[in-house]
Amino acid sequence: MRTILLTGFEPFGGNTTNPSERIASQLDGRTIGGHHVIGATLACEFGRSIRQLKTLIARHKPSLVICLGLAENRADITPERIAINEDDARIPDNAGRQPIGRPVVRGGPAGYWSTLPIKSIVAALRENGIPASVSNTAGTFVCNHVFYGLMHELSQHPNGTRGGFIHIPAERKAGAEQGLTLEQMTGAIALALETSVCRRRDIRTREGLNS
Repeated sequence: MRTILLTGFEPFGGNTTNPSERIASQLDGRTIGGHHVIGATLACEFGRSIRQLKTLIARHKPSLVICLGLAENRADITPERIAINEDDARIPDNAGRQPIGRPVVRGGPAGYWSTLPIKSIVAALRENGIPASVSNTAGTFVCNHVFYGLMHELSQHPNGTRGGFIHIPAERKAGAEQGLTLEQMTGAIALALETSVCRRRDIRTREGLNS
């Protein structure tokens, strides 16, 4: 059976939990779209996170890799369009590193496009009542670092494996009326995985784009 590698991050920035890690854990071991899901957690650290990801890819040889990250200032689920070759940290990572204006991969291209069907994912989520939109920036912290590292790794070993990055919002707090619960986000990511497996070519529509 083919595999999907799904990663989340450990808590960072003073948080005690990270919903991306919990979603990857909850989907670990499931079968989605005829693929076995392997959930894993990456360190929220420059350098180490990419090394961990490379090890997981080499071990499991997935046909699809999706990395998740937390974007606390967003209200919806946002598949990322592009990773850029830039580390520029607003805060230190979990190892205390705070690179400024440093390339993720020295000599690498300026950016890599996601190979996920990002608009199809957005459309599927919206059809199921989940707020979603395409994002054109994954930032310059460890999320973008991992996204760029993933796509660079796949470009160096082209075997048909597709990959990309999806940001999720903060988990809805108890008693709040707005936001998404962990259960809703877990279901949404499961749907994103299924959509990615079933659609190799993305839809051509303006739907799902940020204004």
